[in-house]
Amino acid sequence: MLDDNPTFRADAEFFKKEALSIPRFAKALGGAAIIKSGTTPIDRDDELKEGIVLLKTTDIRNSILASEDGAEYYRISPKIADRMKETKLCARDVLINIVGATTDVVGRVAFVPDDFPESNITQAMALLRIHDAEIKPAVLFVFLAGKYGGLQVRRLARPTGQYNLNLQEVAALRMPIFTTRFADAVTRCVLSLHVLISQCSNRHRQAEQTLLGVLGLESWQSPVPLPYTRRASEAFAAERLDADYFEPKYDEMIDEMAKHGTCVNLGTLLDVCRRGKQPVYAESGLPVINSKHVLKNEVRLNEDNAFAVVIDNALTIENGDVLINGTGVGTIGRAAAYLHAESALPDNHVTILRPRSGAIDPIYLSVYLNTIAGQWQVEKYLRGSSGQIELYPSDIAQFKICLVSDAIQKKIRGLIEGAFTARRHAHALLDVAKRAVEIAIEESEAAALAYLAEVDAKIGVV
Repeated sequence: MLDDNPTFRADAEFFKKEALSIPRFAKALGGAAIIKSGTTPIDRDDELKEGIVLLKTTDIRNSILASEDGAEYYRISPKIADRMKETKLCARDVLINIVGATTDVVGRVAFVPDDFPESNITQAMALLRIHDAEIKPAVLFVFLAGKYGGLQVRRLARPTGQYNLNLQEVAALRMPIFTTRFADAVTRCVLSLHVLISQCSNRHRQAEQTLLGVLGLESWQSPVPLPYTRRASEAFAAERLDADYFEPKYDEMIDEMAKHGTCVNLGTLLDVCRRGKQPVYAESGLPVINSKHVLKNEVRLNEDNAFAVVIDNALTIENGDVLINGTGVGTIGRAAAYLHAESALPDNHVTILRPRSGAIDPIYLSVYLNTIAGQWQVEKYLRGSSGQIELYPSDIAQFKICLVSDAIQKKIRGLIEGAFTARRHAHALLDVAKRAVEIAIEESEAAALAYLAEVDAKIGVV
């Protein structure tokens, strides 16, 4: 009963047949890695836009961390980061969630690439820094993301309101030792995965820079007058009394864009501009898209999505729709074109924008909304304060959209579609690496290497 039982568990869950079937691998992580958990500073600024990255459990998704991510990483000040220097991340660190609402969250891992910016972690995760020459960090990452790492995590995670792993339990996780030849092959997969994710980020950035250049906003700066006035009639017509709504910079930006294209109200380009409804969740049905799934220029559709049934002819999300978040500090205004083939359901915090045929390219529209051209209008039209902020469909319909040539819209579409394909290939490549590790454990390294060679011959990314 005490084998691989660091906290002296005696509950039936710990001794399920699935858990007892796990091979006893050669290396415990406690003897092969430095293991530290982070902290969550209480004096942080939740609206800080620049500074040191502080990773949260939602950023840890069984993947390599992207240097520029649609999730827009949370930030802390250099002063706070200096207090947390003991857990400052280094290249090739492996991160693991040690707290989560479900066993799908606890145990998720991430790999820190060489080009990742200065960053740190909260107390809900731990860093693993390998100091054993027999283990390569990339192999550890793939192993923990796969079947046998996941089985161990599910066994050790304790349900105490949430699921928890303490550092002693993380240290008790075990992994096999592979030959240098096989470990190098898995490492090459991870490095190829990093290249694909970097391509995705670069294409997103290139699409935004292309658009800003065409709109004349790449280096444009609005004058910032200290005082400004508006007539009472303008306030009553807009049904707004807040000074932010009437800042001159918004009109000046529209005037600048109008020099480079035709500016029209977004509502005139749409067949649909509607928020979703509260879903009726179920064990199966259509996946639900909420504000956490709508990132800048990307809609995530994966194991995180709950399911719901379609009732009362609810509006569904279809390929080619544009989604924009309508609530929440940090998420409001993020937009992305839905490029997945599978239909989905929006929750009541996500607005569907469905362009009329031929009116505007939906991918161009989503990129436009994520640049200063759209985000300043989000700032203008949002309502509320103290975290309870809303962006209503009726206000979104009033956004000014600058229409540019079909050639430019097509170029931006090509960049975002290329990023979508790169990310999809990255997910597939991680599955290949995980499967290779499983084959090496269950059969032999020779069989695993043959599998990698076969995959490489077919798709050429290993």
